[in-house]
Amino acid sequence: MEEIIKKLIDMKKTISTMESCTGGAIANEITNIENSSQVFKFSAITYSNEFKIKMGVAETIIDKYSVYSIETAQDMSKKISDFTNSDYGIGITGKLNKIDPNNLVGDNNIVFISVYDKQNNKYFNQEINVSKKNRIANKQFLIKEVEKLLKSILN
Repeated sequence: MEEIIKKLIDMKKTISTMESCTGGAIANEITNIENSSQVFKFSAITYSNEFKIKMGVAETIIDKYSVYSIETAQDMSKKISDFTNSDYGIGITGKLNKIDPNNLVGDNNIVFISVYDKQNNKYFNQEINVSKKNRIANKQFLIKEVEKLLKSILN
């Protein structure tokens, strides 16, 4: 993540996150880096549908595609970018090998990641199968996947 933060500083670009299943792990990883305050604006942990909607995610998208979909991740990434006026927004939603009694649709081991590039009005999406046995290992795996995706976008 250090390389990504340095690159964002050099580019004079900013980033924000709206995370669900990762529970702020990406934001934590970013803020572990010295000088990240120059580029990191805000993070929202929207574990429930209610707070995704309060942060601007369209209820119609959740109803049509489910909360566990690339469409929801995309809307999360765009809405957090818009809310914070950040150059990049990250949206993450999915299940980490766990049944969600409030949202029974969707596979229990798929995570959807979207990075929104405001300047180019473009989404970079990834669907990840998580196979680790515990939540911490799955979150660490997802941090690495987000880092790889960000590096490919910024290079």
